[in-house]
Amino acid sequence: MQRVAVAGLLCALMLFSCKSGEKMYNKGRYDEAVTAFVKKLQRKPQDATALKILPLAYQQAAKMHEDRVNAFLRSNNQLKWESVRTEYRSMQRLYDLIHGSPAALQVVTPKDYRDAITGAQENAAEVRYDRGMVLLEKGDKASARLAYDEFTATLKLISNYRDARQRKDEAFQAGVVNVVISELEVRSTYFQFSADQFRDYLVRTLQQRNINRFVQFYDERIARNENIRPDEYIELRFLDFMVGQTYVDRSQRDVSKQIVTGTTKDTSGKSQNIYQTVTATLFLTKKTVYSSGVLDYRITDTNNGKLLRSDRVPGSYTWVNQFGYFKGDERALSDADKSLLGGRDVPPPPPQDLFIELTRPIYDKLEQDLRSFYYRL
Repeated sequence: MQRVAVAGLLCALMLFSCKSGEKMYNKGRYDEAVTAFVKKLQRKPQDATALKILPLAYQQAAKMHEDRVNAFLRSNNQLKWESVRTEYRSMQRLYDLIHGSPAALQVVTPKDYRDAITGAQENAAEVRYDRGMVLLEKGDKASARLAYDEFTATLKLISNYRDARQRKDEAFQAGVVNVVISELEVRSTYFQFSADQFRDYLVRTLQQRNINRFVQFYDERIARNENIRPDEYIELRFLDFMVGQTYVDRSQRDVSKQIVTGTTKDTSGKSQNIYQTVTATLFLTKKTVYSSGVLDYRITDTNNGKLLRSDRVPGSYTWVNQFGYFKGDERALSDADKSLLGGRDVPPPPPQDLFIELTRPIYDKLEQDLRSFYYRL
């Protein structure tokens, strides 16, 4: 029973394959038709339909690709050889497929396109290389970056084409933009260490994110020590900042509530609640420490002194500590009153920590601005 089921499945597959091949052929999808018929012949070498239509499908596929090749060759598109290579590769796949089926080889003699592919590939690499050289010789950074892409494409076509690898490296060096980030001075030496941490972390993050392969970021001190000439200079400075402005708000509030303390009976014997008014006084303290600052940054082209971008980024941080206690009867307190109680009087973070906190939103906005600016370079 199982053998019958397997045989039935194979028959169904072969029938589907044949019908699929005819369907593709009738729709003008000749490559797919050739593939379907070859697979059919690999399973059933004597299939009449496949043997009859396969030569026609291959002939139409070859004509279609050759027509496309001729159209590309007549065009003025400099990159036409890459399209030509694609067409030849499609035909070579059919050649390899047919050579994998003895039955298919009996009715089709496929053409070997290996030499044609090699020729098209060499022509394509030459065109890419020549385009890269023309761009590189222009001598400007934008053209050098385009030249880098052309040499990269050359090496993808032929991995050892002439001196393309050397030219690619040359184009990269000519196209790269060295961006130096200034030291960040603050008016108080007390915060200088924190300011240096801010700047150092910014430089490391920009370097590690690899925003643009043609942009390299440097710390001003390192650039100076290594004699790196900046193409662009990012100047950072705090226009103004204030750390640890403290506000203390003390208040007290009297509260009262009627509570049931028991029951009694009236003259008719009916129970009645006995009420008592209880009171308490809340003593609340709210200590707020506010810190804020504004960072100014400017991006300048060091070659011509042109200002490329500038902005001012504000940041702030508010530290709050609230605590309270009460005197009197606790039963007078509502749930909202109780939520205000507890805690203790604790000192605020040290000024260096407050400075770091106020610069966090500044850092986030500054990094976002710089990533956006240099991503589009």
